[in-house]
This record gives sequence, C-alpha cells and structure tokens, in this order.
Amino acid sequence: MNNRFIPGTTMKFSEQARESAFSMISPVLEATGGLTLSQLSKLTGLEGTTIQNWIKRGWVSATKGKKYSEKQIIRIILINMLRKAMKLEDIANLMNYINGDVEDTSDDIIEDILLYNILCRIIFTAEDEGAFDTEHIKTLVSRELADYSKEVKDIDKLRKAMYVMVMGYRSGCLRTEMEKGLEVILEEK
Repeated sequence: MNNRFIPGTTMKFSEQARESAFSMISPVLEATGGLTLSQLSKLTGLEGTTIQNWIKRGWVSATKGKKYSEKQIIRIILINMLRKAMKLEDIANLMNYINGDVEDTSDDIIEDILLYNILCRIIFTAEDEGAFDTEHIKTLVSRELADYSKEVKDIDKLRKAMYVMVMGYRSGCLRTEMEKGLEVILEEK
C-alpha cells in the first residue's frame, strides 16, 4: 500500500500517523494559528465552495476571521473521509449522533480529534491485516475503545457510530477503485 493516504486528507501515510493521525497536521496549526481556505482545500482536496457550503449548512462551526481552527479542520476531515460512500445529510446525522450540536461541545461523547485518531488506527490496522469483514471491524472498534471507557460518555453509542464510520470509509475506498476500473474499461471502447 505505497499510495496510502491519511483518511480525509491528501497527505501521504507515514508511520507517525499510525498512532495519532492528526499529529501530522497539528504543527502547522500551531505555527500559523489556523489554516486559510486555500490551505484547507489543499489539505483535504476539497473545493473552497464545498467547505463554505458545509459551514452554511451548520455541519461545521463558522470561522472567526479568515483562518480555520483545529475544531473546524477536524470536522471537515471527518466529513470528507465519509462523503464518497454516504450522503452528506447522513454524515451530518451521524456526527450529530456522536457529538450533538456542532457549536456546543458539552454534548460531545468524544472529542473530534480523538474520534479521528481512533478511526484512523482502526482503518490502518484493518488495511494492514487486509480484513474489513463485519466481525473483524467490530472487534477492532471494541479493542480500540476499551482504553477509553472512562473518557467517553456513551461507549456503546460510540461503538455503533465508529463501526458505521469505518465501513463507510472503506466503502468509499472500494467505490473509488471501482470507478478507476470502470474508467479503464470505458477508455478501451
């Protein structure tokens, strides 16, 4: 898997990302105080208008000034990693199921960055093991969440949501591969 990327981004995978995927982005945020829309577009591969639309729809909190904060960036990355397989409204509902109102962190069952890092660990492990079957993913999710039972407000709710997110991400990867195969076939015509 040499062409591996960090989920939801255009960044190439590195071993540093395995334990804490967001740590690959954090130093830039600390140095710059946030990302501009063009930097965020480059990081995610999304059009600026798409990002702005997600903010208008209330899926991402509004910016204060011209820079996107850590909280906004991680939410955009989470949505981006699922959008190839899920309807945007379904992703918004899933994120709401996990963390309620986008503006209110008091109803969050887990911080978005921790959610993202755990999701990435599960995805990287499943990719390494070449196993995305239902039972294996449920086992990986349970194993990863075992250490967080005290930090997470509703572990069962999170377990269900993370299973959906991992399978959604994997479905998006499969869809991309299918589209590449179809493209080759159509070019042969």
